[in-house]
Amino acid sequence: MKKFCRKCLFEEIDREGVLASIKELIDALPDEKRTDEKEYRRRLDICKGCDSLGEGTCGKCGCFVELRAAKKNMGCPHENNYWQKDDESIK
Repeated sequence: MKKFCRKCLFEEIDREGVLASIKELIDALPDEKRTDEKEYRRRLDICKGCDSLGEGTCGKCGCFVELRAAKKNMGCPHENNYWQKDDESIK
């Protein structure tokens, strides 16, 4: 798998290639480290409504949100911790 350059400008990047690379990284995650599909979609729905989302990246931390959302033990980097469920304490 060819890694994508994290220091390139988006105008220099093949967007479809970046998406394919992100999907490959997600697919390579072991099941025990991967978020289940329902939680993954819940996280992405939250991100789509966040003002910090831009061009598929998080304005708070710079991550690719689809990759971050796919990792089970990741949290929302926003100070409001949008991914937190009502029954969870803030970590």
